[in-house]
Amino acid sequence: MALRRRTFTREFKLAAVERLGSTSLARVARELELNEKVLRRWKKEFQLNPSAAFSGNGNDRHLNREADLERKIGQMTLEIDFLKKALRRVEEHRLLEKAVGSSRSLKRSNRR
Repeated sequence: MALRRRTFTREFKLAAVERLGSTSLARVARELELNEKVLRRWKKEFQLNPSAAFSGNGNDRHLNREADLERKIGQMTLEIDFLKKALRRVEEHRLLEKAVGSSRSLKRSNRR
């Protein structure tokens, strides 16, 4: 499965750079799940030209996270449905064996 390159909005980058003023680079990187090199590059770009920094059209990561969570919920729902059906079949099989009488349960042991 190919990894997709993440893109971020200008507002996200500005907020991240702003957080660097009050918190360490490593901590902000961990909290935002970013590489420290990326934060350093954003900080440098902002310091060189604050008005023109981050002029791209990045994607909001929170929207991607919501889509990922919705996808995960869908997968888990399918798994739960599958497991419910499997459990139902096992229960039906067990009840059927109990009603008919399994030959294994009626045999006596040869030991005395």
